[in-house]
Amino acid sequence: MPLKFEIKHRSGEHAGRTGVVTTPHGSFKTPAFMPVGTRGTVKGLTPAQIESTGSEIILNNAYHLMLRPGDEQIAQLGGVHAFMRWNRPILTDSGGYQAWSMADINTVDEDGVTFKSIIDGSKIRITPERSIEIQNNLGADIIMAFDDCPSSVAPQTQNLARRRHALTKRDGELSVLEHETRLLQSLDRTARWLERCANFHQRPDQQALFGIVQGGTNLDLRSRSVEQVCNVELPGYAIGGVAVGESPEKISEVVKFTANLLPDKKPRYLMGVGYERDLVTAVASGMDMFDCVLPTRNGRNGQAFTRKGQIHLRNAFYKADTSVIEEGCSCASCSGGFSRAYLRHLFMSKEMLSGILVSQHNIHHFQSLMIDIRLAIEDNSWSALPQRWPVLLSP
Repeated sequence: MPLKFEIKHRSGEHAGRTGVVTTPHGSFKTPAFMPVGTRGTVKGLTPAQIESTGSEIILNNAYHLMLRPGDEQIAQLGGVHAFMRWNRPILTDSGGYQAWSMADINTVDEDGVTFKSIIDGSKIRITPERSIEIQNNLGADIIMAFDDCPSSVAPQTQNLARRRHALTKRDGELSVLEHETRLLQSLDRTARWLERCANFHQRPDQQALFGIVQGGTNLDLRSRSVEQVCNVELPGYAIGGVAVGESPEKISEVVKFTANLLPDKKPRYLMGVGYERDLVTAVASGMDMFDCVLPTRNGRNGQAFTRKGQIHLRNAFYKADTSVIEEGCSCASCSGGFSRAYLRHLFMSKEMLSGILVSQHNIHHFQSLMIDIRLAIEDNSWSALPQRWPVLLSP
């Protein structure tokens, strides 16, 4: 088998558990947070810097690596591990998410998705088979099935303006009934595409294929999707289609309901989530793996995560602040003594070191949270977690 999952401890207070996932490129402890290295790089950081944050697995994106430099090119260069010099586990996203996030430049049909290249404007066709071929070429340890990921809410009610406009442009304004019909179409299509992915997978002894559950915020549809997806025997399963327009409360409701339906002895991956409170809630629901762009995206924009909440380093308030981002933090930025005043200066001067140092801190922050989560499960001290992480009590 390309993946082994061993559950080490179960919480006495909720459904959370700790474990170890073993892959051809080593193992990682769960619950696990994966920094996002979309194009074969976690922006601004070397593999050694990523490893210094406590990260044991990272995520790459098949769609973007297919565009540049090309999946066949990476295969000829020894696969994505050798290409980016990261000899630990890697997971690749299939490209299904881009069909949602890039709605204004693609069309979805029963056979796959046609994209307009963000590089030269040419048309690119991705089917379930092509997505698996790309990921087989890249050589990641865990690969994702190509899924139909619709908006969890009607396009015109998206909370993010850019995506609201993109989705409305492609799909139009949908009534409640029309949106429910679209969700039903997506999960049935996702099930059909999963069968095609599994049948086409050329490296099942080296790469673990995960299926993805869809269904929006409709719990009946989530239940149906779980039955469909888990009908295909796979090394692991994921919850997709959350954090795509709905509220944190809805995310929590969907995750708690769906996690309980997934196979207990397989790793469970919640895609694209999120903030500290979202992660803690999801772990308590029984999820094992997470990824999110927040640590690096926010870090490049001067937003540093702390146990008490985010601070915005561009703010003039920090102009003469000689303290580090967070006292007691052992990340490269804090242990190196780089002050908030210095970091603000770097951001205001547009120096690249600013994003590097804060990204390192932010990833370390999330990995520290994972360590404390695992400890809280193992010693049954879950109720004390907010004392160490006051941000969990923030609205």
